[in-house]
Amino acid sequence: MTMEKQRVIQEYVPGKQLTLAHVIANPDPILYTKLGIEEASAIGILTLTPTETAIIAADIATKAAHVGIGYLDRFTGSLVIVGEVSAVCMALEAVTVFLEEKLQFSTAPLTRS
Repeated sequence: MTMEKQRVIQEYVPGKQLTLAHVIANPDPILYTKLGIEEASAIGILTLTPTETAIIAADIATKAAHVGIGYLDRFTGSLVIVGEVSAVCMALEAVTVFLEEKLQFSTAPLTRS
């Protein structure tokens, strides 16, 4: 039995959007291992278009709260930040407010698990 290769098709919709803003409080330590990032109390995840906005979001997040950058990809618009739960929440809120008020982005609500 031969297995078919799976294809991933990624499509970007033009516009200024924060499509995901999520905090994972007290994640299972295996997540840090799988992601290859330093352990902390929380992980914050953002996805943005245009994709280069991830750089702006990282700057805002690190200035707003004591968080570290776990992962940043300007080609996919992905940003992962790590830190204490309250700091990660504060950083994601600051990014959301800045993008919405200053850059007129459509934003997703901040969610938490």
